[in-house]
Amino acid sequence: MPSAAPPPADRGGEGADAVLLTPGPLTTRPETRAAMDRDWGSRDPSFIALTAAVRRRLLALANAGDAFTCVPLQGSGTFAVEAQLGTLVPRDGHLLILVGGAYGRRMVEICRRMGRAHGVLETDETVPPTAAALAERLATEPAISDVALVHCETTTGILNPLSELATAVAESGRRLHVDAMSSFGGIPIDLGRLPLASLAASANKCLEGAPGVGFVIARTDHLASCAASAHAVSLDLHAQWAGLEANGQWRFTPPTQVLAALDHALDALEAEGGVAGRFARYWETCRTLVDGMRGLGFETLLEDAVQAPIIVTFRAPADPAWDFGAFYDRLAARGFVIYPGKLAQVESFRVGCIGAFRADTMARFVDAASAVLREMGVEMRAP
Repeated sequence: MPSAAPPPADRGGEGADAVLLTPGPLTTRPETRAAMDRDWGSRDPSFIALTAAVRRRLLALANAGDAFTCVPLQGSGTFAVEAQLGTLVPRDGHLLILVGGAYGRRMVEICRRMGRAHGVLETDETVPPTAAALAERLATEPAISDVALVHCETTTGILNPLSELATAVAESGRRLHVDAMSSFGGIPIDLGRLPLASLAASANKCLEGAPGVGFVIARTDHLASCAASAHAVSLDLHAQWAGLEANGQWRFTPPTQVLAALDHALDALEAEGGVAGRFARYWETCRTLVDGMRGLGFETLLEDAVQAPIIVTFRAPADPAWDFGAFYDRLAARGFVIYPGKLAQVESFRVGCIGAFRADTMARFVDAASAVLREMGVEMRAP
């Protein structure tokens, strides 16, 4: 059991000390990075034990129970999502994808490339899908075998109603696959209560680990039936699982140091009070950001009721002196890295609330943004 860890240190300044106000990769603890300062043999008993421990710990975070298994994979979160859909949606199945932003559209592109039959239920990027609309679609299209959903769509920062949507899918007799990339570890997900077939996530989001490893938590009985489903060798989730179950080893060269960093990051999460403790910290940071930026005259894209404490989208000011590139560069010089907007129709920018920092760091960011706006001569901050 790890000892109680102090809150993440306040950070700022240029270069290596910059605070990444992004949805991942994000600011990590020095101790997490230090955990990578060791070489591991990929087939050594110590690394096999580390892999098994991380798999168990990730399952426990989701209250997954004996019905689920955790399969880690090399690569970014998108690798995990492609393995998830390519393995767990049958070749003769039909996937309905709930699209409300760029990452839902990425699922569509994945299915198009691998030749899986699929359809789309699309909503405006500021409005979550409803269980009623989903249930109606499922009732009228009996060919649909599976449904896919992005839990927190970081295109805008919207939080989709996972419980209600999962219930609608289960009541229709279909399977639900969730991209929980930007929520797992930071927003409670209870697989003991939610009827999901699988979820995909990665180390470098709310778990506050290093980039380079993703994972899929899947119902074991369904995964066991998918031996012939995968469209690619390296993204064959069933084969990866079978290998891990047989001898504890990854099929191909694993990201050894990254997995060690994830194990340490899970220690820090546990010491913080688990997912509930991190959820509370992220909300405090998010409220500090939103209240502060609204105090400067900015408008958020989303209504508060659908905003996740992960990343916030702000509408760009209408002032002629506004220039996002200059705003970004001046903030970076002060030690804060933000994200451009990802919307086609609305000029915007995004600020992430996750990572190893506290609300006082976010308050300093608001002060820095205020100073930069004065320097740029941006007086009208409304869109």
